[in-house]
Parts: sequence; structure tokens; C-alpha cells
Amino acid sequence: MIETIAGIGMSPVEILLLLGVAGLLSSRWCPPRARRPVAVAAAAVVALSGSVLAVRGLRWQMAPALGGVLVALAFAVPALAGRPTRRVPRWLALPGVVVCLGLVCASAAAAWAVPVPVFPEPSGPYAVGTAVTQWTDTSRPEPATAEPGDHRTVVVQVWYPAPRGTTGPRARYLGRTEREARTVARGLTGYIGVPAFLLDDAARARTAAVYDAPVAAGRFPIVLFSPGLGGVRTQNTAWAEELAARGYVVAALDHPYDSAAVVLDDGRTIHTRVVATGDDEEDRRLAIGWTAVRAADLSFVLTQLGRVDRGEIRGPLTGRLDTARAAAAGHSIGGGAALQAAHQDSRFAAVINLDGYPHDPAPRPYHQPVLALTHPVDPADNPSYIPRLTRVLSLSTSESYQITVPGTAHLTFADAPLYLPPVPFVVGSLGRTGGLSVTTAATAAFLDATLRDEPGDLATILRPYGELTVHRPAPARVPRTR
Repeated sequence: MIETIAGIGMSPVEILLLLGVAGLLSSRWCPPRARRPVAVAAAAVVALSGSVLAVRGLRWQMAPALGGVLVALAFAVPALAGRPTRRVPRWLALPGVVVCLGLVCASAAAAWAVPVPVFPEPSGPYAVGTAVTQWTDTSRPEPATAEPGDHRTVVVQVWYPAPRGTTGPRARYLGRTEREARTVARGLTGYIGVPAFLLDDAARARTAAVYDAPVAAGRFPIVLFSPGLGGVRTQNTAWAEELAARGYVVAALDHPYDSAAVVLDDGRTIHTRVVATGDDEEDRRLAIGWTAVRAADLSFVLTQLGRVDRGEIRGPLTGRLDTARAAAAGHSIGGGAALQAAHQDSRFAAVINLDGYPHDPAPRPYHQPVLALTHPVDPADNPSYIPRLTRVLSLSTSESYQITVPGTAHLTFADAPLYLPPVPFVVGSLGRTGGLSVTTAATAAFLDATLRDEPGDLATILRPYGELTVHRPAPARVPRTR
């Protein structure tokens, strides 16, 4: 794995390659006596750095720079051959220089725009462990297939507090193995319709967690997480790791036939069947069904975690899970699923909705407090989103909070800003980690108040993160007496 410099997106070896290309290019304009030494030194730098990159893994971002090497050699070959008096004609040199510099800049720009994601070191008092498991709900047929005996199966990844000082190989970002990570990366790029190589670096990335690390002593509240439409269980890894370091167990789900690609224990890969039809009414109907399946998945996983805690399913988290303090959370349609799960399952004590539209066709009053983070929504683009969300939040018999976070876009609330181009309408304008900082701080404060009963005025704590609306339950009506 190539370690890159944060903010630049390139490793020192890649920077050396670009400098070597520039050196080859500049040799033409050096004084006669200096041309050959400069060309030889630059060629050595290019050869050495190129060899190291070939061994450690040449990233697609460096492909333009390799093209620049070929152009630059045209300027350097005479000097390298010991004929310093012969130079490329001036009429050919200028366009050649422009092309070469353009290729070098293209590599630098690509590396900056689509970097290897660098996951922040969690700030909490715990190290972070992670593990992946697969569970089948024998009480539910798989709704996406007509095969008899095919029951609903989900893949769950947990991030949990580990003892401080825990060390070990860092977990891969998109999968347990390199093969799984690349399969998931191809599934995601295929789902969104972009070239597969754009997520090569994400497939190579390592996170802050350690696979199968020991569990810290204590009992920890639980946060269940459902990703966005077509999203995968790891899409909010940085957020999950930060919460785990603060003493929470985060369990994120892959929803087969919805998530872009789910690799099962038997090696099968299940690709998404979620496809928009282009008919708004039909897509709303489909979204209601997808959300209902996800909500049932969240309740099922909470049940399984209870069995893990009691030792009915053996694992390192036995006796470590406080299932009486569990929150349902999700991003996009996963946020809508978290709301619906809370309506249907009173075991959830709180809800976190990260920019999700509520698709429940008949929302009912519920008892859990909700934190909803949204990006600034133009009513002309989506006239029903905020009114619908406001209505659902108002049904809670507990105090709920809606924060419109300035500078965010829909993907700001996931890991996407760590590795996608910093285009504001795609990932917002808060930088690579600004959205993560806001999302983590706001959700951690909400969880501390609702699951741990920590004192403090939550509205005051949440107000700095954006435009805050507090939804307070309506006072109960007292019957009039005559």
C-alpha cells in the first residue's frame, strides 16, 4: 500500500517521479556542460521511482506522468547519448513542453482530486476493533427472489471499543480481503456508472480499526446503521470508528439485493437489484418496499445482538452489549429505514437520520428522540423533503432535533469526501474531514444525552453545528371538566 501525504494525495515516491520528468524536460535549456548531468540524474530519478512504484503498486493517477516521461525523453536523449550540442528544434520544443507539463499536472491534479482515503485516528479513549458476521433470518423469506427456502440474510460489520494500545494489521476499507474489497469497489462504480478504476485506491485503503481485536472491559451502547441506497456497510467507517473509540458498538449492515455488492460467507456475490424506473410514482412505491425491508433488517440485527450478549451466539462481544441502550441510524434511505424501525420497534431508544427521506407511508407516533442532519435543501429541487421530515419528527413524543448543516451535500455525511473529487455539489465544501467532524460531534453529543443520560442542554450543545430546529412534543390535552 502506498502511503500518501495528506492534502497532496501523492506519496514521496510519486512526487519524485514527477520531479524526474520535470528534470528531463528542463535538460534541453540547461547550459551545454550541464545538460548531460541533469538529464542523467533526472533519468535515474525516473527509473528508480518508477521501479519502486511498479513493485509497490502503480496508481492510475500516474498514467499521464508516464506519458510525460516519453515526451520528456525526446528532449533528453541527445544529452543522454553524449551529444549535448544537438537539441530538439525550437518549433517542436514549445508544444512538446506544453504537452509534457500538461501530463505532469494532470497526474498531480488526479492524485489530489481522487486520493487514497486517509482515515483519521479516532480521538476517543479506546482503540477500535472490528469484525464481520453473517446472519440469516429464518422467519423471513428473501423478498428479492422467488426461490423456495431462500431466507433473508444480512452481512454485519461491527466496530467496538478495544483496550488502549491494541495493535495489529489495520482493516481494509471495503472488504475483509483484497478480493472482496475489489469486488465491492467494482459493484459501487458499476452502480453509479463511473469507470471502475476510480475506486482502486479506496479498495486498497486501510482504516483505523484492527480486525478481531480484543474487546475492552465494560458494557457499551449500540448504534445500528443502514447505508444509503446501493450503499455498503463500510460507507460510514470513519464515523463508526470515532463512535467506537468513544465507547459505542456500531453495527452496520449490508442489505443484499440493495447494497451495490455483498460478498457472502460462501463466496457468492449478490449485486443490487435496486433500479430507478424514471417514473416518480413508481419509484416512490418501490422506495416504500425497500425501506420496509431495511427496517426489518435493523430489528433482526438488534435481536441477534441480544443473543450475542446473552451468549446464545458465541463471540467476543458476549456480555459487552447494552441492548437496552440502542439507537437506529442510517444515511439517505437508510435514515428513513432507521425512522421506520423506531416506529415499529420500541426497543430502539433513539434515532439518527443522516439526510434521509422518510418513506413510511403511514407514520405513527413513536417515543424515541431523533437527530436529523440535512444538507441545505432548495425547495424548488425537492419540495416535499423538509415538510415530510418535519411532519415525521413532530410525531415523536420526545424532543427531536433537526440541523441543516451549511456547506454540506448529500454525500458529506458519509466517507465520500475522503476520496471523491472535492466538488461542492457532490461532497460539500467543508473539505476532506470537515463534514466528518460535524457529523461525529453532533451525533456523539446526541447519543451521550439520549443513551447515556449525560447532563446538559442538548439544544445548546447542537446549535453551533448548523441551523437548529427543535421539535417538542405537543402538550397532552387535559379533558375539560364541567
